[in-house]
Amino acid sequence: MITVQNLAKRFGNTVLFEDVTFTIGNKEKVGLVGRNGLGKTTLLKIIAGIEQPDEGSVAIPRHYTIGYMSQQLHFTKPIVRDEALSLLPESEQHEYWRAEKILSGLGFDTSDMLKRVPELSGGFQVRLQLAKTLILNPDMLLLDEPTNYLDITSIRWLDRFLQNWPGELVLITHDRGFMDSIVTHTLGIHRNRIKKIKGNTQQFYEQIALEEEIYEKTRINDERRKKEIEEFISRFRAKARLANLVQSRIKTIEKMQKREKLVPLKNLDFEFRYKPITAKYVVQVDSISFGYDEKPLINNLSFSVAAGDRICIIGPNGKGKTTLCKLLAGSLQPQSGTITTALGVETGYFEQTNISTLNPNATIEDEIAYSDPDNNKQRARNICGSLLFEGDDALKPVSVLSGGEKSRVLLGKILVKPINLLILDEPSNHLDMEACDALLTAIDSFEGAVILVTHNELFLRAIAQRLIIFQNNTISIFEGDYERFLEKVGWDSEADTRRAGHTGEAELKLNKKELRRIRSQLLQEKQNECKPLQERIEHIENEIIHYDNLLKQYNADIIIASQLQKSSEIQRLSIEINKLEKTLSSLYDELEDLMELHEEKNRHYDRLIQEYAY
Repeated sequence: MITVQNLAKRFGNTVLFEDVTFTIGNKEKVGLVGRNGLGKTTLLKIIAGIEQPDEGSVAIPRHYTIGYMSQQLHFTKPIVRDEALSLLPESEQHEYWRAEKILSGLGFDTSDMLKRVPELSGGFQVRLQLAKTLILNPDMLLLDEPTNYLDITSIRWLDRFLQNWPGELVLITHDRGFMDSIVTHTLGIHRNRIKKIKGNTQQFYEQIALEEEIYEKTRINDERRKKEIEEFISRFRAKARLANLVQSRIKTIEKMQKREKLVPLKNLDFEFRYKPITAKYVVQVDSISFGYDEKPLINNLSFSVAAGDRICIIGPNGKGKTTLCKLLAGSLQPQSGTITTALGVETGYFEQTNISTLNPNATIEDEIAYSDPDNNKQRARNICGSLLFEGDDALKPVSVLSGGEKSRVLLGKILVKPINLLILDEPSNHLDMEACDALLTAIDSFEGAVILVTHNELFLRAIAQRLIIFQNNTISIFEGDYERFLEKVGWDSEADTRRAGHTGEAELKLNKKELRRIRSQLLQEKQNECKPLQERIEHIENEIIHYDNLLKQYNADIIIASQLQKSSEIQRLSIEINKLEKTLSSLYDELEDLMELHEEKNRHYDRLIQEYAY
């Protein structure tokens, strides 16, 4: 368990949080929530010991290990598999099975394991950073947006991994569904304070809303009561017979707690403008094909998009989902086949790399107004406000914005014009949880057709009515929602697990043989490391018993020497007793250290052995 006491952190005149106290108990999995910029990452760094608080402390037990996934990439080994093991002690850096298990779950195939690290894409380098943290197998994991750059199959694997994680966990993610499936507790930064509850994010925000409602009602009642008391004091202050009552009420006012009115918190609140269309189908795709460098991504694909469709495009990264969006949006042309849009179709297309198309010298308001067919500055200003660019913030130049703020500007450029086809390529990246909720509401309320690429299963379950699935180097159309897809088809990467639950007896036997080998190796390593510690502990315990008995004898002897007034004997025994007490103190200190180390080693190997249970 770790204990955070009276923590405070400020940057200049900005208070991130103050007077923060909480504990993280045994096996608790804690979701850390709060708006972007409120200090979630800073709090994780303080717990990890990377940053220091301005006030307060973090108490961590001796020999307790923390694994923090840093956003700063740092690699020391040339080969992927070796780098994945690089945080382990030298004696464990040959255990390639540990690396292969985690890397495989995060989407690395067999050939990737032996690649040179610089050959990996940026996304896979981030995955490697995550793998290093997981392989470290610490007592506590601190994960800051671990699903960034993961595709849906890797996210599902990580979800299962963290659900089964035997230690403690603190998790930051904008994916509410992912968080709620894992956490046992929610820790929220709210109004510069931190509150922890048992339960998921919905329970947390419901409790916050209830507490603020009670606070406001109490504040209003207190103000009304105070006003009544002040009127009484004013009316009867000069009445001598009522002096005691007046003084009593003055004291009552002095004791009343001053409650400031809660300032309403701003939330993203927007909706897409809909342009009515009479066509039954807005897009018709006929036998299209496309690829790069003779590598086919899309081959002979056909489907239609009805005027009110909700289509989600899903699959691993690098298979062509973004390429398909670009083809549908018209920013790429198919190499064969045709894409036909109906008369009157107006498309709103959100794509992350379009950030580079923003004019860095334009203000936010102007950049959004440029996309309005009417160039209506007031409408642009209203949309700025709905995206939390209020007042003078709307006049900031694009060049000073963060990546997340630029993503909101891209959304604003879509919101300002009337559309009937919405194409969104991973729009929830860079948005916090509250912003994701607002986006989901806006998509759900939009009357036109929606084509969405996302790895967020909460979005998939809420929106998808049809699916375009990139899987096993093919593209298929599934007529049904995401839950039905999981039930009827599922992900190929999870097929082995499903088969093992039904008919894969030969595969199970092979797996059991390998599992026995790994467990046997782990048991031997546990024996090699824990047995010498146990022997030393037993030796020290015997020494303590021996010296403790000797100390009792000396104490008895010194009492007799005192009675007989043998000063030289008293002096000798006093010296011996002092030596024994120092020896015993030293032995107790060593015993405590060894027992903690022995317990840590046992916990470490028991956790690994449990992972390979069969």
